[in-house]
Amino acid sequence: MTKKGSKVTEAKKDWVCEIGLLIYPDCQLSAIYGLTDLFRIAGEWTDSDNPRKVRVTHWRAEDRKELICVWDTHPNQTHHLDYVITPPSIVMPDKMQPMPQEAAWLNAQHKQGSRVCSICAGAFVLAESGLLQGRRVTTHWAFAKHLAQRYKDIEVADRNLVLDDGDVISAGGILAWTDLGLTLVERLFGRSTMLSTARFLVIQPPRATQLPFTEFIPEFDHGDEAILRVQHHIHADLTASLNLNDLSNVAHLGKRTFMRRFSKATSLNPTEYIQQARVAKARGILELTNRPLDQIAWEVGYKDPSAFGKIFQRVSGVSVSEYRQQFGATPTLL
Repeated sequence: MTKKGSKVTEAKKDWVCEIGLLIYPDCQLSAIYGLTDLFRIAGEWTDSDNPRKVRVTHWRAEDRKELICVWDTHPNQTHHLDYVITPPSIVMPDKMQPMPQEAAWLNAQHKQGSRVCSICAGAFVLAESGLLQGRRVTTHWAFAKHLAQRYKDIEVADRNLVLDDGDVISAGGILAWTDLGLTLVERLFGRSTMLSTARFLVIQPPRATQLPFTEFIPEFDHGDEAILRVQHHIHADLTASLNLNDLSNVAHLGKRTFMRRFSKATSLNPTEYIQQARVAKARGILELTNRPLDQIAWEVGYKDPSAFGKIFQRVSGVSVSEYRQQFGATPTLL
């Protein structure tokens, strides 16, 4: 497909690949323009004696009809999209409108050999095409449950920041377009060019996980009064033992029934829930104070600082000291 009214000609190819950026209703335009600039800068930082560029094209359904190319770094030449990227949305997923034209276009590009990519809520656009069936993908941690519930045949791996499944690449986080962009730069030009591009833009190389940025948001509107009573009991005193016997007694349920109902209501088993709640409290302490590790561990219910440190790293994806260095208002050594 080419831009209406434009003349298609063959010219000497001076680009490594063509990357199409999909402009859909309420998408994040800063990601569109940011990726456009990132790929241009990467081409200028290539180590080759004869630097080659990335051809970037923007695609949009004009008047909700067939998608056409509305912007092109190398106009008037035949299109072959090596990668297609669906950017983040600036509205919540439940406010995003159906996009049948975009879904059909994504399918067509994929059949022609394009690798399809999504960023943040862009995964919902890609999922509408059916291309994610049976796939393992990531999205923003706050949207992961919504994506899994809407598309039950998708495995949502919300811990990952960038997930490469070969012909499908996904990124989580509304600003993870930098991570996806640099991931593609490394594929196209190598690690040296990727690092040079990251340094010039003063951004981090692609990160492995979005766990340090996640927030534990307990669900209290599930309608199970017995489990809600247990949740209030847990949050009232995180330093208590909170063993399974005591919690099932608070719920007035047998252990097996309690475990089943708790997991159904909260999407976590009791141990995972308690760990999430304790780590969430520890994060707040780390962000605002310089208290030592053993004191923080005690305040959130752990007598063994070493055990607390291991649980914190498993839940947060980084160590206690790394978290404090990255997010603490007054960083210091533990």
